[in-house]
Amino acid sequence: MTPFGAKLRQLRKERNITLKDMATALDVSSAYLSALEHGKRGKPTWFLVQRIIAFFNIIWDEAEELQRLAEISDPNITINTAGMDPKATELTNLLSDRIGQLSPKSLEDLIFQIRSASVKEE
Repeated sequence: MTPFGAKLRQLRKERNITLKDMATALDVSSAYLSALEHGKRGKPTWFLVQRIIAFFNIIWDEAEELQRLAEISDPNITINTAGMDPKATELTNLLSDRIGQLSPKSLEDLIFQIRSASVKEE
C-alpha cells in the first residue's frame, strides 16, 4: 500500500463510503480504485487527485497533504545514479535488495535520516 492509498482508504472508511460508490462518483472502475489503494497502480494523475479532493470536500491543509502523498506514492520508482558518487549506487542497490525486510520503525528512521541529511546539506 502506498501513502496515498492508505490515506484514500482512511478517508473512505471514515465516511462509510464503499469502493463501488466512490468509483462511480469519480467515473473510474472499482478495480482501478482498489489497485490505487493497494499500491498496485502508479501514482494518480493531478486531475484525479483534484476530483478526489472535491469528492471528499476537503480543503486547505488536508487537500495539500493528499496532493503531497500522491506525489510520493509511485510504487514503481527507478533511480538513476549514473554520474553520482559510487556510494549513491551502493545505497540504492542495498535499499532495493533489503527494503522488504525492514520494519516499519526502521523505515521511519531511514526516512527521517534522509530528510534530515538533505536539509543540512542545502
